[in-house]
Amino acid sequence: MSISVSFLITLVEFFVVLGLLLFFHEFGHFIVSRLLKVEVEEFGFGFPPRLVKLFRIGKTDFTLNLIPFGAFVRPKGENDPNVPGGLASASPWTRLAVLLGGPFMNVLVGLIIFSVMFVRIGAPITNVVQVIEVAASTPAATAGFKPGDVIQSVNGQAITSTQGLQTAIQNNLGKTVEVVIQRDGQTSTLNVTPRLNPPKGQGPLGIVMGNPYKPVPIYQALPEAGSMAYQQAYQLLLLPVHLIEGQANPSDTRIVGPVGMFDIYSQAVQLDSAATSTPIQQPAVNVLYFIGTISVALGLTNLLPIPALDGGRILFVLPELILRKRVPAQYENFVHLIGFAALLLLMSYITLQDVMHPIVMP
Repeated sequence: MSISVSFLITLVEFFVVLGLLLFFHEFGHFIVSRLLKVEVEEFGFGFPPRLVKLFRIGKTDFTLNLIPFGAFVRPKGENDPNVPGGLASASPWTRLAVLLGGPFMNVLVGLIIFSVMFVRIGAPITNVVQVIEVAASTPAATAGFKPGDVIQSVNGQAITSTQGLQTAIQNNLGKTVEVVIQRDGQTSTLNVTPRLNPPKGQGPLGIVMGNPYKPVPIYQALPEAGSMAYQQAYQLLLLPVHLIEGQANPSDTRIVGPVGMFDIYSQAVQLDSAATSTPIQQPAVNVLYFIGTISVALGLTNLLPIPALDGGRILFVLPELILRKRVPAQYENFVHLIGFAALLLLMSYITLQDVMHPIVMP
């Protein structure tokens, strides 16, 4: 099977992007460590084994490693509280700040990317749902939907978000629904029957939906970016609730690994490449949104109270802050070791799922 040049370019771009996000995460740990006088023995570009020591600043060796992906930080005495000047021997507040440094940097990078996106293309009007594309020979095409239509209601239920439209359609699969749209300032009603089993890569209606954009001045870009990151965190926290209540399809909300993320990234690139053919879609919006979303998600996911992640380590710092009593280091290290092994197994399973059931953006 031949591999196209465009595929290889997209693959390289994806690994560069993901590697940079991981680099910024480790750089956040490094900066906070140095600001709080915690010694760092090594800052590695890529992952071991080591190829060469590039230079040394203070007591930190900066190295180039064999696996050209991401970075890592090796603080002095990371897991041994008996090492003076190391991370494990620092005060609980210092350890907490160092652990938060990586996730904070990822969220900050996401905010910057969202801000750049808003300045370039404007901010989405999230309470307005617009038809971006209509696939041929689909219920939407037959009913008369066109790119640019604003969907106002489904069966009398007001639509104020893309999630609201998805829910309304999922609740009426196989049934004819009455959709009120606005087109060129005129309001009209279309009757459409969402498909029970749409083709792969299409939804029940056969549309790509999104939000229209509004111009955003520079001074409003960061607050808009903060609002988007907040909504992302809010949806992540509510995801288990939505799954339990049946408001989200488990197959659409599964965890993805690097293979799944590459599938999404490559499709975002394709959508942006086709953006010049339609005045509705904005160029580069999908790739920028993907990178910003992954960066924020990386920061938030690392804060989850899972052993071996930053959040799991923070969980062991909290008793010391509250009860003034430290969990013995050997117990903490054992839990993180087991947690790391479990994470490797989980990532193997997720990667297998991504290969067997590729992610397809609806």
